[in-house]
Amino acid sequence: MELFEIKSILNETNDKINDFRGSLDLEEKRTQLKEYEEIMSEPSFWDDNQKAEQVIQRNNMIKEVVTAFDQLVITHENIEATYQLLKEEYDEELFHEIEHEITNFKHDVEQFELNLLLSDEHDQNNAILEIHPGAGGTESQDWGEMLLRMYQRYAEKQGFKIETIEYQSGDEAGIKSVTLRIIGHNAYGLLKAEKGVHRLVRISPFDSSGRRHTSFASCDVIPEFNIDEIEIEVRNEDIKVDTYRASGAGGQHINTTDSAVRITHQPTGIVVTCQNERSQIKNREQAMKLLKSKLYQKEIEDRQAEIDQIKGNQKEIGWGSQIRSYVFHPYSMVKDHRTNIETGNTDQVMDGYLQMFIDGYLRNQLAKSE
Repeated sequence: MELFEIKSILNETNDKINDFRGSLDLEEKRTQLKEYEEIMSEPSFWDDNQKAEQVIQRNNMIKEVVTAFDQLVITHENIEATYQLLKEEYDEELFHEIEHEITNFKHDVEQFELNLLLSDEHDQNNAILEIHPGAGGTESQDWGEMLLRMYQRYAEKQGFKIETIEYQSGDEAGIKSVTLRIIGHNAYGLLKAEKGVHRLVRISPFDSSGRRHTSFASCDVIPEFNIDEIEIEVRNEDIKVDTYRASGAGGQHINTTDSAVRITHQPTGIVVTCQNERSQIKNREQAMKLLKSKLYQKEIEDRQAEIDQIKGNQKEIGWGSQIRSYVFHPYSMVKDHRTNIETGNTDQVMDGYLQMFIDGYLRNQLAKSE
């Protein structure tokens, strides 16, 4: 790294800090912190435990943002001072020190920016991710499995843990459906960007004539809610429970007992399945948790749809309106249609390098909300 590169990073990060300062409304946040401190110092604060915990949680969230921002400002000033010293008199040891500091600082600024983008209520939750191939038989089912591998690779790169809740193999290749539980901080906040229809264009490996095919698969992502903290009533007369023999990866119980469970919520048509446990009872418990999460998410989305209708907004994600296209032939390109971000490195994307698309989506959503 050269000295002019350090100055360039200092200028770039300073611009971002100024952007943060403009969008965060720091004075309002500092005022809120003082108000929360006064509330928490009152003798009656713990009379209502639930309300007290909500105040503490909100206070901690605001305090974390303000403290992190203040630290960025201090660090930037310190590095800027060191840079000025180096300009006046070059010192090898001091240069290596600032080189190390500026690299870490740039990462800290990027991480702070990402945390701002992941500020919605449920962003920090685990994620439930489902993949369903569209019409097209083996072609779409194979595409579904390619997406499954892509998301598994992405989750691994983020340090997330992956659990397979349900897996149905395709007739000849690929999958009919799969449901994953992605466990990790901000798993939902990141993966919510992937909700929608994904379109593939390629020369089919299943077509002996070598013709080009277009395939579709949908990806659905919801946060994993703490069922104890949400009010969702599921009446026994509203659900239909089926058991069947599990398929796909698993232990010795796979295909030997009717341990897998499918629950259909008849009023909404929502269907959930679980087969990852050996016990039918445990699979039913997991399926019920998943059903309640889906019903709660539906409530949230229905409320948002009403707001969008009032505002005149159109729903962006739907079958037939793909969010992203993956073209393998006659050229190589992956393009996100919501942000127009694209890359020609299809192999890298399919290996789980999705952050450019996710960051672009999050920034796009933040700009819309502002």
